[in-house]
Amino acid sequence: MSEPNLWWLVVGVLVALELFTGTFYLLMLGLGAAAAALVAYSGASVAVQLVSAAVVGGGAVSLWHLRRTRPGAELPAQSNPNVNLDIGEIVQVGQWSPDGTAQVHYRGAAWTVMHRPGINPTGGAHRVAEMVGNRLLVDKA
Repeated sequence: MSEPNLWWLVVGVLVALELFTGTFYLLMLGLGAAAAALVAYSGASVAVQLVSAAVVGGGAVSLWHLRRTRPGAELPAQSNPNVNLDIGEIVQVGQWSPDGTAQVHYRGAAWTVMHRPGINPTGGAHRVAEMVGNRLLVDKA
């Protein structure tokens, strides 16, 4: 079996392992093995193939790890739509109370909504911006 075919076999094994384990890093290592297969097609030595697999695979793993651990990439939980599925939904506000809150019927229950400080509240459609405790902070839609 030729060297490129062996590298493609390694790529297939890494992808299969990733499907069983769910570890995205194995796909990055698969990229390194694919790079080694391409280098093998050019007739490079085994040492050059190994170095290219290590550089591309290791570099991809490092870049992915840095991307995931970068500070400030995630929104706070109260305003993150990946955490609270209510973020971005539309509610209908009929009338605001003098204390800056209103009662709305949303998802089959009564919710208390509030507006941002300094905003003159008006009735109508509002978009949920974040969750503050058990209240919805809304902006005019």
